[in-house]
Amino acid sequence: MYEYIKGRIVNQESNYITVDNNGIGYLIYVPNPYSFELNKDYTVYVYQQIREDEQSLYGFKTIEEKELFLKLINVKGLGCKMALPMLATGSISGIMDAIERENILYLKKFPKIGDKVAKQIILDLKGKLNTTIANSSVKDYDELIEVLKGLGYKLTDINKILPSIKSDLNIEEQVKEALKLMLK
Repeated sequence: MYEYIKGRIVNQESNYITVDNNGIGYLIYVPNPYSFELNKDYTVYVYQQIREDEQSLYGFKTIEEKELFLKLINVKGLGCKMALPMLATGSISGIMDAIERENILYLKKFPKIGDKVAKQIILDLKGKLNTTIANSSVKDYDELIEVLKGLGYKLTDINKILPSIKSDLNIEEQVKEALKLMLK
């Protein structure tokens, strides 16, 4: 199993990129191939799917994207080819928020996601995403999260404002900034 592949992007197509790593070209299906620049080096976090008739690599720019993808493909009735377009057209926070708020209409806007699959996504993932994916993307904010929880804020509300707070601030400045954002 591969964790990531470091290499130069040598080709982009509508649903995949080719990463050259030491003379070997890896075809990797990605949510948005054009977010990668040609002839530039990247670390692509990958998931390898091995089936009876094919082996495929699915790649992501961030670990958080990969983790959400892995959660999505574990939902009954949702495979790799359905989960990838969800990440291409939706943001990680938007998808997580829709699941937490049981927003079936938001989930149905993705290709091949109907009423039944949207309900299954919510049933399988509601309440399970914040602790795994959101927390892994905010490693620098552990202390801030605990302070805000102590003040009575919910983790879902905290996760919405974290991307707007600079990680290089000291904890007091982070709390001030977070409280300003919470009151908006």
